[in-house]
Amino acid sequence: MKRILIFLTIILLSGMSGYSQILKPITWSYAAKKTSAKEVTLYMKASLEKGWHLYAQKVGEGGPVATSFYFPVSKLYDLLGRTVEPQPIKKFEPVFMMEVSYFETTAVFQQKVKLKGKQATVKGSIKFMVCNDKQCLPPSEVFFSIPIK
Repeated sequence: MKRILIFLTIILLSGMSGYSQILKPITWSYAAKKTSAKEVTLYMKASLEKGWHLYAQKVGEGGPVATSFYFPVSKLYDLLGRTVEPQPIKKFEPVFMMEVSYFETTAVFQQKVKLKGKQATVKGSIKFMVCNDKQCLPPSEVFFSIPIK
């Protein structure tokens, strides 16, 4: 009898493990390229699984969470302007009852930086939200550190 209970418990637990998958439909990668002796362009690339999309930096009130970049103040560099994004797709989404701007497959965001010395490490975070045609994941935040030499 004990063997049967143990066997049934193992089968039930192994069947439930398929339902506890953590979805990670987006990955971020980072790079920096010097454009002059003191200026650098940072690249923050979002790669999305098929069917998922990432919202743009400007989203209307009542819509999804917009992608936002945070760079703490540093003695090693200054930001030059705002973070630039590629041209987003614009589409009416019935879930939000509004037109939204988003990216599919990939999106490369760029931030220009002016160095105060010869090198620095730019740290910051990205807050974002991803959805597909069936669900939206809760807003997430990733932290990054981009060395500049």
